[in-house]
Amino acid sequence: MKLRCVVERITYQNPENGYSVLKVRVKGYQDLVPLVGNLLDAAVGSVLLVDGNWKIDGKYGRQFLAERWEETMPATVYGMEKYLGSGLIKGVGPRFAKRIVGHFGTDTLEVIETEIERLLEIPGIGRRRVEQIREGWERQKEIKNVMLFLQDHGVSTAFAARIYRQYGNESIAKVKENPFRLADDVWGIGFKTADGIAEGLGFGKESFVRLRSGIMYALSRLADEGHVYGEREQLLKKAAELLEADESVLVMTMDQMLKDRDLILETKIVFDESVGDEVRTDAVYLPPFYFAEIGAANGLLRLKREPAGDRLWARLEQARTETGNPELSVDVSRIEKQLQMTYDETQAEAIRLAARSKVMILTGGPGTGKTTVTQGIIAAFRAGGLKILLAAPTGRAAKRMTEATGLPAKTIHRLLEFKPPGGYQKNEEQPLEGDVLIVDECSMIDLILMNSLLKAVPGRMRLILVGDIDQLPSVGAGNVLRDVIDSGQFPVVRLTRIFRQARESRIVMNAHRINGGQMPDISNGRNADFFFIEKEDPEEAAGEIVDLVRRRLPRYYQVPSSRIQVLTPMQRGAAGAAGMNLSLQEALNPDGQGLRRSGMVFRQNDKVMQIKNNYDKEVFNGDIGTIDSVNPEGRTLTVLFDERHVEYESAELDELVHAYAVTIHKAQGSEYPVVVMPVLMSHFVMLQRNLIYTGITRAKKILVLVGTRKALAYAVRNVTVTRRNTMLKERLAKELPASSIARTEKAAGPAGEGKEGKNG
Repeated sequence: MKLRCVVERITYQNPENGYSVLKVRVKGYQDLVPLVGNLLDAAVGSVLLVDGNWKIDGKYGRQFLAERWEETMPATVYGMEKYLGSGLIKGVGPRFAKRIVGHFGTDTLEVIETEIERLLEIPGIGRRRVEQIREGWERQKEIKNVMLFLQDHGVSTAFAARIYRQYGNESIAKVKENPFRLADDVWGIGFKTADGIAEGLGFGKESFVRLRSGIMYALSRLADEGHVYGEREQLLKKAAELLEADESVLVMTMDQMLKDRDLILETKIVFDESVGDEVRTDAVYLPPFYFAEIGAANGLLRLKREPAGDRLWARLEQARTETGNPELSVDVSRIEKQLQMTYDETQAEAIRLAARSKVMILTGGPGTGKTTVTQGIIAAFRAGGLKILLAAPTGRAAKRMTEATGLPAKTIHRLLEFKPPGGYQKNEEQPLEGDVLIVDECSMIDLILMNSLLKAVPGRMRLILVGDIDQLPSVGAGNVLRDVIDSGQFPVVRLTRIFRQARESRIVMNAHRINGGQMPDISNGRNADFFFIEKEDPEEAAGEIVDLVRRRLPRYYQVPSSRIQVLTPMQRGAAGAAGMNLSLQEALNPDGQGLRRSGMVFRQNDKVMQIKNNYDKEVFNGDIGTIDSVNPEGRTLTVLFDERHVEYESAELDELVHAYAVTIHKAQGSEYPVVVMPVLMSHFVMLQRNLIYTGITRAKKILVLVGTRKALAYAVRNVTVTRRNTMLKERLAKELPASSIARTEKAAGPAGEGKEGKNG
């Protein structure tokens, strides 16, 4: 059957699978008709022509089940007003839609199409708005063409706007020419989606372009899991499963890709204790990761070899020569008097070591004094007259660094002055200016970012890396901090003693117990800062968390709900980030105007998170902000990120998700006054010791775990952290000669700089 209807409201949408429930107006029916099916991106006011059938649902009654649909132009005055007022066309909201349709009636769309200047006849519409409407109308027509094209090839229309943003009016031509380029060029589109389009367009199963794209995709998936390279046999096996192709054809394809330098092969030889012999592995790299690994290794070794250019270095070198004492360094007792602090011997040695080192690593868990030692290192350098630069991977970590030290700290991206499309302005040609760079939260830094940072560090600058080695590794590929420590090439200070004040915190003590493989103290207590609430059923746990965030914790601790952060091990499930965000938004911010995108409604005062690096807006993956204004007429909203207002158009909202709940991975580098965290067996695939440890250490004042002792015990015991394929440790341990370093740096060039693809 065919049904022509106008979308009145959207009752439900699932952004993961596109399933939607719409209420639509149909000619001849007095009441609104429920329309169900894969209708993601059908907007309020849209006129739909739907193929499908009626069905009777036992719970919801009579519904029309959509099998296929397309959007058509409205024919009635009512439909036109709904359509124009839906916000699909920038510059026209409900108010102007009513005026336009009231003036032109059923000729409205014809006027916009052929005589758009006539819109000036309507009071309040000026030339600027007419141009805005003209651009929006043309853009919408092109997007609809892309939508129809994709629908014809069985692809969700949710991708149409992204494809159009990337290719503009050439969208259909480029997709027909090579659909696999979508997986490389359009964020959120993977190989499987592109492969579905290619099949519809008649591309053969064993065409070179398909096999090449499949191998690249398999390698990209490994990078998404943190691997810098794929082992050749492992990669061929994954590609064969994905492509359903004979391995011999894939071997030939890979050989051609290696010849074309689409991939780079390097042999890794390591001693395997289990077999008592050297083992050879063929490592296959995507070029940006290969050059980033070489660049990072060479950058660190270059820093190690070249003497520092500051006065403190020269003074200490001279004093060591005169006294014959190679360990001579700064007087820590003076720093203690200046800062009114007392350092133990390990902390004091860390300060002395930093003063005489080019590259040093400071690591330790919560309560061990990383911040106070960093303050001491800064005091030593300032007394020596050094210019100090401070940086961290995220805005929140940089802000905490500023608060702790009293000196300005920047995100690494801002320190390197990223400007699209040119990339980082700070590099080998335009290096950073200063004597020492101190970088905090280094466990978060992936290989690509570390390489970009090291390019900008001049050889005579010092580098101090600070971080907790026991936290989760970076979201991006690599295991930089651990590899640098394990290489044995640089001095490392590990702080292990928990100080008296920190010992009073059960959060700190339990974090260390978990890190040592012991169950935490979950006895609760009136004056405790660490609580455990037993809930086995995920639905019940989710309900408990909502009640804690909305009512109980704000009332007891006098803290607003906006300062309470829910952290979850994973996205899916009733107590996962996606489900918790729906429940928490409904509980905390259910009303008010908003913009709808991909099944989500973004309202004023919603807490949101950026989920991809956007260099134009200078907001990055993991940044959390609050929506402080929504403009339904212009289909825009503004988010406040750390005192910066950033505007988003409706089509850009797929870069945002709600952040009432976020995954523990996304919370790295952050601290929150109050944290609530589900720990359930339904999350068992993600329950690992370092994940729970990282989550717990995000809480500054209060932590509440909701779940089961069984799940918590499972996480504490589970230390089978997946090994990441990297060769940074081996490259650092090789101690390449200086001439080799110069050669490889030239060869590497700017590869990977500022590039954020599926792995960035």
